Amino acid sequence: LKRYFSILKGREKPKFQLAKEKGLLERKIGEAEGVMRRCEFCERMCGVNRFREKGFCGVRAKWSVFGFHTHFGEEEELVPSATLFLAGCPLRCCYCQNAPESVTPDMGWELSDEEVASGIEKKFMEGCRNINFVTPDCYVWNILKVLKKVNVDIPVVWNSSSYYSEKTMELIKDVVDVYLLDFRYFSNGCATKLSGAPGYPEAAKRNLLEAWRNGEVIVRVLVLPNHIECDAKPILKWMR
Repeated sequence: LKRYFSILKGREKPKFQLAKEKGLLERKIGEAEGVMRRCEFCERMCGVNRFREKGFCGVRAKWSVFGFHTHFGEEEELVPSATLFLAGCPLRCCYCQNAPESVTPDMGWELSDEEVASGIEKKFMEGCRNINFVTPDCYVWNILKVLKKVNVDIPVVWNSSSYYSEKTMELIKDVVDVYLLDFRYFSNGCATKLSGAPGYPEAAKRNLLEAWRNGEVIVRVLVLPNHIECDAKPILKWMR
């Protein structure tokens, strides 16, 4: 994480600040708003108008947050991390450790862009090393809008299941500094059975490669009981 540590030392700016200076962030916000009207942020591409109705993820157009705190349980390089836990998810994992809040946006609390931006700046001043968007795939438009309002040089961590679309990757590259990505399944059957996520392996491989080309990456390999041969080992072999 060479560039990440360079940002922390004040030698470089986070990508979203550079994008803001170039006018790129404003353009991305406009593009993301267009996607909101026929949502294709995650690999499901359910196509709903999120300004009028909920997508599969359960999210409309506003923030729904069920946790925003300084977290010391992430990888050593990231802590202390300002973690923003977002309610709503494109997966339905039978083992989800954050359920039911993570998949039930109505259980979260609604925040404005200004409140989120102010919270990020406050966490930065308290010594957090990054803003860590947890389960961010449904909130691309919201995140881009908030980053426009953030006036501190805090690295952005995209903490995702990797089940997001190519459109999302195009929108977040040149904005995200560190991709903290899960790689859960190598078998499409396992992904469908345990997370209701058809096409997960292809999406994860595509997104991991694009993240590697466009930023710095930490990969979390989920090791599930009885899924060593079909998922964990093939994932490690592919990554190697």
